[in-house]
Parts: sequence; C-alpha cells; structure tokens
Amino acid sequence: MLVSFLPTLDELSAADARRTALGYVSEAFAEALLDGIDVDLFAEAALCAAFRELVAVHGEEKAAAVAEQVAERVRQGEFSAAARQ
Repeated sequence: MLVSFLPTLDELSAADARRTALGYVSEAFAEALLDGIDVDLFAEAALCAAFRELVAVHGEEKAAAVAEQVAERVRQGEFSAAARQ
C-alpha cells in the first residue's frame, strides 16, 4: 500500500491547487516531448481538452469568457519565458 504524506487537494489553498495542477500538466508535456510528440500539437490538444472540460462543466459562455481572459493574458506577456524568470 502506498502511503502519501502530501496534503489532500481539500487541504490546499487555491494557489497551491493551481500550482499542483500546473505541475501535472507540465509533467504531461515533458512525457509527451520525451515520446517525440510535437510540442505545438500537444499544446493545442491540451487546450482543446481543457476547453472541452470547461464547456462541459460551465457551458459555452463561461468557456468563451475564459478564452478571452487567456488571450488578454497572453498579450500582456504573462506566459512568456521572460515572465517566468
């Protein structure tokens, strides 16, 4: 039996939960790249999967609003490599 000393998701703050989720996505990207999957193809597939989930849970309007917010964040440089350093 595997025993985990990590806190449950219920015990994490929203920021910690976001960091944990990003870690899972980053690991999936790394594994895909190691398997030879093109980063652009994987990124688009990840976005499509994410938006399918958002639509399923919140509907088209909320998913579209999220897309608009993300587009603005991209334009502001939030996701650029320089912003992460």
